[in-house]
Amino acid sequence: MSECRLCPRGCGADRERVRGVCRVGAKVTVARAAPHYGEEPCVSGERGSGAVFFAGCPLGCVYCQNYELSRGRTGEAVTVERLAGIFGELEAMGVHNLNLVTGTQFAPQILEALRIAAPRVPVVWNTSGYETAETVSALAERVSVFMPDLKYAFSSTAARYSRAPDYPETARAAIREMVRLTGPYELDENGMLRSGVLIRHLVLPGRIADTRSVLRWVSETFAPGTVLFSLMAQYTPCGDLTRTPELKRTLTADEWDEALSALAEYGIEDGYVQDLSAAGEEEIPVFDGTGVS
Repeated sequence: MSECRLCPRGCGADRERVRGVCRVGAKVTVARAAPHYGEEPCVSGERGSGAVFFAGCPLGCVYCQNYELSRGRTGEAVTVERLAGIFGELEAMGVHNLNLVTGTQFAPQILEALRIAAPRVPVVWNTSGYETAETVSALAERVSVFMPDLKYAFSSTAARYSRAPDYPETARAAIREMVRLTGPYELDENGMLRSGVLIRHLVLPGRIADTRSVLRWVSETFAPGTVLFSLMAQYTPCGDLTRTPELKRTLTADEWDEALSALAEYGIEDGYVQDLSAAGEEEIPVFDGTGVS
């Protein structure tokens, strides 16, 4: 952590002394650890996904629905041993998997906690997609399911909303590496995701061109049966949208219809599609320290 290069920002911060671009220091900070039912069916299932929400984020999108968390403003510092204990407690509740949400900034500590806990359920890496190949490769030792976003196709969009013009090529490279390491997705006898990659794309207001390009890339890059894809309509205005007023609305029916038409055009059938009614704050967790202490 003395010259942190865990994420593509490569800020080089000494996180033992100061916060990195991810807005957190070296101590693992967790805001919630509990069964979660808001993921795709192959992840949440009937018993829930054991979601651990980490503070901070290398990407920091302006519209983040977990804005206070991603900015490092909430959460409780825990030791590696306590984190391993949290993993064990979730597994004992009967969850289908451990779902590690935005943990890149703590990847080495998380890997050590996983070694200690040795979970018998799949470990899901729930990420913005903004990862280095090196971090992805290290995670594959303990992670069997990667669940990356593929947020943007164009550098201009990524720069405006996430200050990361390199996001498109970086996320695409990371996803290729995830697929190389895990192979085609595998479901168990109950339809739960056992291994592989599930790519998520949140359709943004006024950015259907990004959606079309994301869909085209996925269809041209991965053969059917290789990855799962989730097309999401749940965008809800959150975060600090002062400088991006175009995001202060949900999707229109016409925008969503256009996204669905593009999905059909590019022939992506393995995965999930939300209803337009998914927008809203009902599925946003309360980051009140549940399951942490």
